[in-house]
Amino acid sequence: MNKKILIAAFVVLAAVVIVFSVVKTSSKGGDAGLKDGVYFAQQDEFSKSGWRYQVVVTVKDAEISAVNWNGVSNIAGALDKKAWAKMGKYGMEKYATQGEWDVQAEAVEAYLLKTQDAAFNKVDDAGKTDAISGATITVTDFYELVNKALKSPAVVKGPYAKDGWYYAEEDEFDAKTGWKDSSLVTVVNGRVVDVVWNSISNNPDKKSKLVEAAEGRYGMEKIATKGEWHIQAKAVTDAIVKAGDPEKITVAANGKADAVTGATITANVVPLAITALESAR
Repeated sequence: MNKKILIAAFVVLAAVVIVFSVVKTSSKGGDAGLKDGVYFAQQDEFSKSGWRYQVVVTVKDAEISAVNWNGVSNIAGALDKKAWAKMGKYGMEKYATQGEWDVQAEAVEAYLLKTQDAAFNKVDDAGKTDAISGATITVTDFYELVNKALKSPAVVKGPYAKDGWYYAEEDEFDAKTGWKDSSLVTVVNGRVVDVVWNSISNNPDKKSKLVEAAEGRYGMEKIATKGEWHIQAKAVTDAIVKAGDPEKITVAANGKADAVTGATITANVVPLAITALESAR
């Protein structure tokens, strides 16, 4: 065979291989630039409904191998959204044609795993889509968080053996205040990435302490030098997340975490978070 013909044939073969590789990668909507790891993202604020969405994305061999869409809430006593829905407390099943929220969320997750298309945008003005069988819920929040997660650094492996959402609350209402505290801890790749500290009132007319404080009805701001309760509570939970483990937060005999800047309230969330995380060991 002529040397020039042989070289030309080799170049054509190489081009075919490259094109095939690109087609193979893009046929599933995948991103060849994805790096293996576990990624996390969440919304910054609670919505009007009281929920704040979170997404955990696992990448293996440059493909999305697992995804978990969930939510945490400022509603008194609420567990994570999937658990809340499974318990029948979310209430979507009463009017939804495609099932409760957790069922539809899993359909959305399955669609992403099948298509590998994090850039999915076939949604209407309400953020809903006909492309995902089994889901009539708004999906824009999910895809926004997936992309936010994939653009963030991977979550460094932490000390806990099991990922998930872990909840604990005090056994009794405080005899003087009428409140009992709760803690909901999110663990991703063995690391604490979020903590919701809230409180339940024995007064049925009151919402959670987070809501009462944020809406100006709790009254601490009038006397506290560090701000209203929900502001100080966030300072404590942020410290737990930064430390990666509530056991790293020192609580004094008076129940306060003196090392936490911006908080003078009793840090009940620390022992509650430790209790909640016993199931993650």
